[in-house]
Amino acid sequence: MKVGFIGLGNVGGKLAGSLLRNGIDLLVHDLDADLVEGFVARGAEAGEDPAAMMRACDVVITCLPSPAASDAVVTQMIPHMGPGKTWMEMSTTDADEVIRLGALVAATGGLAVECPVSGGCHRADTGNISIFAGGERAGVEHVLPLLRHLGRRILHTGPLGSASKLKVMTNYLATVNLLSLCEALTTMKAAGIDLATTYEAIRISSGTSFVHETESQLILSGSRDVNFTMDLVQKDIGLFQKLADQGGVPLEISPLIIDIMSDGQRRYGMRAQSDRIIERLEEATGLSILADGFPTELVDTEPEEPGYEVTRG
Repeated sequence: MKVGFIGLGNVGGKLAGSLLRNGIDLLVHDLDADLVEGFVARGAEAGEDPAAMMRACDVVITCLPSPAASDAVVTQMIPHMGPGKTWMEMSTTDADEVIRLGALVAATGGLAVECPVSGGCHRADTGNISIFAGGERAGVEHVLPLLRHLGRRILHTGPLGSASKLKVMTNYLATVNLLSLCEALTTMKAAGIDLATTYEAIRISSGTSFVHETESQLILSGSRDVNFTMDLVQKDIGLFQKLADQGGVPLEISPLIIDIMSDGQRRYGMRAQSDRIIERLEEATGLSILADGFPTELVDTEPEEPGYEVTRG
């Protein structure tokens, strides 16, 4: 199976690396020629453009920063799709757009499957990330051999669009957790509690979470570089707010989070690392939310193994 991968950014580059590491015949494309050259040096083949990628490949995976970017790429691929061709959307994107583009793919006789990932760039780098797979069962089974290289836990979420909805929900929850942790750490510092002790208290308690055990460490070390920027946070929580609006759900926390992240962007830049949101509270209080002994980058130490499908019920 010849596989194309379009989008070699923070997440996409790591996912494509898992395919290459596992011996997949890989063609890659990105607007950044240096990223492509890096993959070619490791044994991949450079793709000319999305249309050429689809002509040459059985499966083309996209991992792109916005719905508009996915639309532009898939629009170029559609004329070259048909029976035997598959599009895998691994971007975090708008469910309505996935459904719309998927219908165009289906009209050619091709397959469309959405496969957004969750679990952090450090796990994407080792093939241990989780994957939500949305689409017809036959389509998910068709790409399952690839998904087993790309991630550890694979959940078939239902029809096309379902995975994108669940992905923006999980990113919304992660952002809520990040902001609450910023408030918790700052309040404990103001109360005179050692921050390393605070970290451990949270970690061993009912207050712990994946976000705490990863991002709190980067906040406390001063690195504040989780490989996820504020503009991407805003895209994801905005998509979650859109789902709530469509469903008539009167959210109260979500609009506040959007306002807080917007303020962070005004202060630190549109593409500032999301963990820098702690600096709003540091500036407001004059406190330094730092502690010794925490890592400046996240490294996944879980051994790489073939992924497996998670079943419900």
